[in-house]
Amino acid sequence: MFTVQDFMTDSVYTVKPGDSLHDVKELMETVQIRHAPVVDSEGRFCGLVTHRDLLNHTISRFADLDEQTTREINQAILVKDMMQTDIICAKPELSLIEAGELLLRLKYGCLPVVVGDVLVGILTEADFIKITITLLKDKED
Repeated sequence: MFTVQDFMTDSVYTVKPGDSLHDVKELMETVQIRHAPVVDSEGRFCGLVTHRDLLNHTISRFADLDEQTTREINQAILVKDMMQTDIICAKPELSLIEAGELLLRLKYGCLPVVVGDVLVGILTEADFIKITITLLKDKED
C-alpha cells in the first residue's frame, strides 16, 4: 500500500504568521507554488495560505493606485490575518487512496502533512498528476 509519505514533498516552502502578503506573493511567484503552509518558529503547523487567499486580499490592478502604495498596503497585510486555520492535515502513514479521497471530497488543492503538530511535508494535486502519469506510462509498457 502506498502512503502519503511515499509521494509527499518534504522540503516545503513555508511562511510565518508575521510575514506579509507581499512576502507570500513574492515567494509563490518566484518558486511557482500555489500553497504555502504557515509554521511558527518551531515548525509547528499554524495554517495555510493559498493562491486564492492572495487573490482575495490583493488590491485589483485596476484600482487607481500607484505601485508604491499597493506595495505598502500588501506589506501591511499579515499572513496571520489571511491564513486559513481550519485545515485538515494528513499523517505520513495515511494511505494514498484515503489522501486522494480527502482532496476530492474537501475540494482541497493540497494536504499539509504533520507528525503531531510539526509540518513534515505537503501532498498536492500536482503530486497526484505525477503519480497518474507514472502509472499510465507503466501500464503502456
